[in-house]
Amino acid sequence: MPAAFSTEIRPLTEVPEWDEFAKQVPLADRRASSLRVIKAASLSVDLSGQVQSPELEVAAEALLKARHFEQARKTLFEGGIANPTEHRAAWHTALRSGEPPAEVARERQRVIEFARKVQSEGRFTSVVHIGIGGSDWGPRLCVRAFGNTGTRIRIRFASNIDGHAVQGAVAGLDPHKTLIIVSSKTFTTTETLRNAERAFDWLRKGGVENPKDHLVAVTASPKAAAAYGAKPEHTFQFWDYVGGRYSLWAAIGLPVALAIGVDAYEGLLFGAEAMDKHFATAPLADNAPVQLALAGVANRSVLNYGSLNIAAYDARLVFLSSYLQQLDMESLGKSVDLAGNPSTVPTGAVVWGMAGTDAQHTFFQWLHQGTDGAPVDFIVCREADHPHPEHHRLLLANCLAQREALLQGKDFDAALAETKRMTKDPEEAEWLARHRVHPGGRPSTLIVLPRLTPYTLGALLAMYEHKVFTQGVLWGINPFDQWGVEYGKVLAAGIGRELDGEAPGTTHDVSTAHWINVLRT
Repeated sequence: MPAAFSTEIRPLTEVPEWDEFAKQVPLADRRASSLRVIKAASLSVDLSGQVQSPELEVAAEALLKARHFEQARKTLFEGGIANPTEHRAAWHTALRSGEPPAEVARERQRVIEFARKVQSEGRFTSVVHIGIGGSDWGPRLCVRAFGNTGTRIRIRFASNIDGHAVQGAVAGLDPHKTLIIVSSKTFTTTETLRNAERAFDWLRKGGVENPKDHLVAVTASPKAAAAYGAKPEHTFQFWDYVGGRYSLWAAIGLPVALAIGVDAYEGLLFGAEAMDKHFATAPLADNAPVQLALAGVANRSVLNYGSLNIAAYDARLVFLSSYLQQLDMESLGKSVDLAGNPSTVPTGAVVWGMAGTDAQHTFFQWLHQGTDGAPVDFIVCREADHPHPEHHRLLLANCLAQREALLQGKDFDAALAETKRMTKDPEEAEWLARHRVHPGGRPSTLIVLPRLTPYTLGALLAMYEHKVFTQGVLWGINPFDQWGVEYGKVLAAGIGRELDGEAPGTTHDVSTAHWINVLRT
């Protein structure tokens, strides 16, 4: 077995420092009685609403030491084998470094020069970006966040294999003025290549004589892209040490540079690099990703919260919860530790969410009074970029109010005082009061951005990356592989052949066999 971060892997419940950490969590304050705000790369991270106490802080640092966190972090930043099951580095930090490896610097400059060339020539006015998962969510999030401002190029995305996705992406565009970006790490992704075929069919039907002249490939497999028909000058590379969900910082960010501008693309890198420096150097007690990770482990593995809600109070961040859902759940959705043994504590929470204030009218009732509840990451900008201050004041008020209600709750006596003013019937007042009790003490974090800019968004995303990494270290799992996803792909390929009429290659369960037969005929 390859050494994972050069540490001895033990089940978490066999680590004495875990016992102390788990003992201190339920004893800690859960109602924000002490202010606890960390400054990190222009972000303010308020952890006052997470469990906290001096004893818990001591136990947390002891647990990090016992799990060899410092060595793990060093391995990550130096490009060592941080992904032992695939014997690879996970060196996404190199992609946004101010002093990157030569190959990274070269590709970064090629992306910038190509984006500027396309923007200045004016030949292409539209881009259709075809990718899925990590090749899609990052560019989609950024383009939506910054509204296609700054250039004359509009961009659409096609990810889902459902034919409606690619059909909708090309609808109404001029084929002669549309660039097709195909982003795939291996350049074998079924959904991506099938959607690309449909896009090139559309170009041909639109009278484009040489459709592959409109192709731009972004991949870690340039030979596969060349075999597909991509020209070398239109092929942009990243590397095996970059996981798909960590690839926004590589050439996967090309759509951002095209649709928003090179300054925005570089701003994302600068913000992420600033967070990298914070994560690498800040003391553990004042290290935002580390403290977010400790709160996440406490909530999931001790307090038994099964999910984490992302409530971004900025309509431009509508895709943030989806981006973080992939980052977190694909990384931490593991039940086996690095030694190959079953995890002895719950790991990998469900991540979900919606932009506020829409979320308040959708699921906040469950957050406030449901039997389970969930920790919430509230994200808000101190300043807006629109000329409507009253709207922003109401947005801020809603964010702070919802968080306070989750933290402080409302006890029966307070509820009863309210209902007694509503009815003179004592029994009815007590009955109504029971419906108005809020338990409170539900954990949350408030993350405040000065404004939503490429720099602050880059810092925010990098902070979550490092949080996920740190949780992986604490749980003793590998956050950089995704064997469950790979297994599903293998099964889908075989079933696809059967739906085309080939004989079954494997034995299926009765339900799957039934529907293969029905859908084939």
